[in-house]
Amino acid sequence: MRTPLALFFVSIGCIAAAWWWLASPVTLVRAPIDPEAKLECVSYAPFRGEQTPHNPHLIVSPEQIAEDLGELAKVTKCIRTYSIDNGLDKVPELASKAGLKVLLGVWIGRDRAKNVLLINHAVALTNDNPGVVTSLIVGSEVLLRGEMTVSDLREFIRSAKSRVHVPVTYADVWEFWLRYREMTADVDFVTVHFLPYWEDVPPRAEDAAAHVDEVRKQLTVAFPGKEILIGETGWPSQGRMREVAVASRINQARFIAEILERARVEKFRVNLFEAYDEPWKRKWEGTVGGYWGVFNAGERQLKYPAGVAIGNYPLWKWQMAGGLALCVLIFLTAGLTLRRRPSSPGFSSWMAVAISATTSGVLLGVGIDKLIYESFGFDGWLRQGALLAAAIAAPLLSTQALMSGRPVPVFLDILGPAERRTQTFMTTLLGITLIAITLTSVETALGLVFDGRWRDFPFATLTMAVVPFTTLSLLSHPRSGARPVAEVVFAGLLALAAVYIGFNEGVANWQSLWTCAIYLLLGFTLLQVREGKSSEGKSSELQSERWSNEASGQLH
Repeated sequence: MRTPLALFFVSIGCIAAAWWWLASPVTLVRAPIDPEAKLECVSYAPFRGEQTPHNPHLIVSPEQIAEDLGELAKVTKCIRTYSIDNGLDKVPELASKAGLKVLLGVWIGRDRAKNVLLINHAVALTNDNPGVVTSLIVGSEVLLRGEMTVSDLREFIRSAKSRVHVPVTYADVWEFWLRYREMTADVDFVTVHFLPYWEDVPPRAEDAAAHVDEVRKQLTVAFPGKEILIGETGWPSQGRMREVAVASRINQARFIAEILERARVEKFRVNLFEAYDEPWKRKWEGTVGGYWGVFNAGERQLKYPAGVAIGNYPLWKWQMAGGLALCVLIFLTAGLTLRRRPSSPGFSSWMAVAISATTSGVLLGVGIDKLIYESFGFDGWLRQGALLAAAIAAPLLSTQALMSGRPVPVFLDILGPAERRTQTFMTTLLGITLIAITLTSVETALGLVFDGRWRDFPFATLTMAVVPFTTLSLLSHPRSGARPVAEVVFAGLLALAAVYIGFNEGVANWQSLWTCAIYLLLGFTLLQVREGKSSEGKSSELQSERWSNEASGQLH
């Protein structure tokens, strides 16, 4: 028992050490959100849950908006809106009661007649709320979306400007301001969007604030005499990695703290993007689109309250406890299985158990975290939940098979003709789990190939699921027999997809490289499977051969 006990305690120690490292808090130059030093301004949209601005019949209640504004008034002096549809025309009146100023936005696009009506309404709201609406923003990224010509946009801006007594501006990304410099002639100040995460060559989060400030200074030189308002800037707290840009709680907090500190020192205005997480955006922009807020969407609470340590896993103690429990369960499965066997396995078998237990114990908490934040809609929760369930089952079933001397079953043992199918319940469960993992892996791989911009990398759960099968295939695979066609086809698909995804995402994206490595590992595992006798027929032969080899190795 000394070998399994030693490996058990090593696994427990590795899991605890890994979670201590993952949960390490960050020290920032200032608090991201400090009620004692209110934000200059923050972007606001009121949509909650299933609410979306794409529903033309939706009218958000004034009570819901007033509740949000009451919370925002504790941390900011001003809010920026983008539209006056869906009940947002009530914002100026409600903001006045909350003591907030408003940068009033009007959303314009291809429909010229609707644009005229919206601008007329925005002009009336501006004039009806003096001292509350401090600026009017006519259009947001309409040139970037290609929905309007520069000449038409300038015409709308001049029309609005002639009828209000507040500054009028237009908002777009910095590249389009440099492309259409003539726009500056019609605006009172230049409103620029800086979202470094989404840039063609995104910077690291640690360098993002400096990058924004550098480009802002370039615009100051390009447009002398015009104030440069940073109309949007932020960083996502969840979602996929883009090249070197990692979406995380720590990186979001770091970016906010650093850009606000630069604004304080260099005295420029910043409107943070955004106030609340917006779940509806995840349908169009993936997970990352829904997590730019400084308040979460559900409880409408600050993500980073002043005085609270900031880490990527606030519930890390529970996540670590879950991982430790799974580790114990895997070793317990191995021990209970051996009670029914006359022989004892050697070091290599226990090492395989320890590898599976440690990997699963470390990554279970990460997988649960990704399940919570990355699942969207019923089908999303179903897919993510099924994959996590398979990832939890894989080390338990693989350990039981390893200690029983059973190999990885062929797909035909589970799905083939009745006379071919296995009659053993545990082998059936093992095979079903492997099939589910294979199909999910292929589905996610093809998604990253054909629609990769919005897709998350399922590196944590796939690693939990694949590593136990790999160790089982290496220690318990038949030495002869043909490779099954289905397994070979899936292995080829995974290999081709992994190569494409790796090149497409770039070598700097560690989430992509990790995911691709697991696709290749699963492909390698599938190639170890051999046709021949059924799993039951191979089991006793393999058990005797493997354990006798291990015993022989120990004697030598």
